Amino acid sequence: MMLQKLRNSPPGYAESSAAKPLARRCGGKRTFRLPWYGFTFAMPILIWQLIFFIFPLAFLVAISFWTVRNFRMVPTFEWLNWSYMLSRGFFWDAYVHTLAMAAGATVLVSMVAFPCAYTIAFKFRESAKQLLVLLLITPFFTSYLVRTYSWQVFLSDNGIFNAALGQLGREPFAMLNTAFGTYVGYFTLCLPLVVLLQLFSLMYIDRSLIEAAHNLGCGRLRTVLLVVVPSARIGIVVAALFCFILTFGDFVSPLYLGGGQPPTLSTLITDTTKSGQQWPRAAVIATMMIVTLLITAFGAVRFAYRRRA
Repeated sequence: MMLQKLRNSPPGYAESSAAKPLARRCGGKRTFRLPWYGFTFAMPILIWQLIFFIFPLAFLVAISFWTVRNFRMVPTFEWLNWSYMLSRGFFWDAYVHTLAMAAGATVLVSMVAFPCAYTIAFKFRESAKQLLVLLLITPFFTSYLVRTYSWQVFLSDNGIFNAALGQLGREPFAMLNTAFGTYVGYFTLCLPLVVLLQLFSLMYIDRSLIEAAHNLGCGRLRTVLLVVVPSARIGIVVAALFCFILTFGDFVSPLYLGGGQPPTLSTLITDTTKSGQQWPRAAVIATMMIVTLLITAFGAVRFAYRRRA
């Protein structure tokens, strides 16, 4: 009780006579915030970021200015690689294609994931929620590459899906080595994660806001659009951001399910390194990808945490 009273007391109360017995009981010592205390606990993550992000990123940018002579990289400082890559149409075609595919996958996955997350958050009991969360985590027990290879059995011209269509009297159509196949891989990679992130945000919405919206005459759809979505904005935006990051840099689905044509930036990096050991030019592509992702992440986080008017 005394601790609660002291915590809720006005400024200066701690120096009054009523607080002195409590101070003596607690040892009579004042506590000071040491500025290095929080910094010490933050050191592991800072060291991790320096070793595995900052230093590799700096090295990546540095080698983008090197040159290749006789199939060997020579440390120089020249803009030849940047001027070459940024002036080539195939680079910008791959950039626009990758950006469009990642943005489309982000929108589609988010739209499919939201009804699933909403249903789990509001329509199931706690025991069922725990089971469903476990089922959403289960796909990550298997390698993403293995799951992608398994889709080839379903999507090939003689695969399971086209065989089923043949039994229904329908003509088979190409699903493998197409944009459709790439999107199937994107859904395999991102859908469970996006559902989980949206779900954790929806589960902590204040239910009294939903009841108030119903009392004011809002239907279910208007309540979702005006109350649920704004309240879960951070989780929805962060989930979409993760989806964009994963699909923008994905190499497996565009190559093994999309056929690699037209190339994305990730497949373009591989093709560039194979042609004359042009690692500096590949570093230019990778740097452009990182810059794009940083700008997108910064804008998405600013939008997610923006105060509502």
